[in-house]
Amino acid sequence: MDPANRRAYRRESEATRRADLIAATQELVAEGGSGAATVRAIAARAGVTAGLIRHYFQSKDDLTRAAYVSLMDGMTSKGAEALEGVGAQPEERLAAFVSASLRPPVLDLGSVVLWAGYMHKVRNDPALLAAHGTSYVTYRNFLQSLIAALPRDATEAQLRAEAIACNALIDGLWLEGSVLPHTFTPGEIVTIGIRSVGAILGVDLLAHSAMLPDPGKFLP
Repeated sequence: MDPANRRAYRRESEATRRADLIAATQELVAEGGSGAATVRAIAARAGVTAGLIRHYFQSKDDLTRAAYVSLMDGMTSKGAEALEGVGAQPEERLAAFVSASLRPPVLDLGSVVLWAGYMHKVRNDPALLAAHGTSYVTYRNFLQSLIAALPRDATEAQLRAEAIACNALIDGLWLEGSVLPHTFTPGEIVTIGIRSVGAILGVDLLAHSAMLPDPGKFLP
């Protein structure tokens, strides 16, 4: 391994050490797929001994799953953090969440590459598939709670269907916006996302968006 990629050993708290191991695993998966994240490589990247990994994780698979959950839950957290300081108006809060889901650091090629590396393994790892399902439902439920707060009459079945549709829309824009950022004008992905989610819900979210300097800039 390139010495430049090896982190110097240092004493850290348990939480910090776990975070370092997760970060090292994510870097290796992004660089070479799940097969590149061997115990030896993870330990070297994190600057620890291979034996120390088992002090924090029961197995390499447990560490791999933790790294995936950290990636996915981090995306949900970034959206939730965007609501801090946003007003109480439901439309504005939903627009802020959608915007945060389609902007850096969530909109990021490295995150897509890392996600794709894990998707290759999901079909053969039931525990990883379960972790993926949990992370997906967590994000979708958060999105559904924001949709449910809108001043509309909607059944639980309708809210669920709308959250699934909006989640799929955001996922698609996240994927293309991260991989092909040069094909979109600045702010275009965010504007399309907010406008399209609003269209699904029958609400003009762009009119309530405080996140865009000029909400109509990219509209035809």
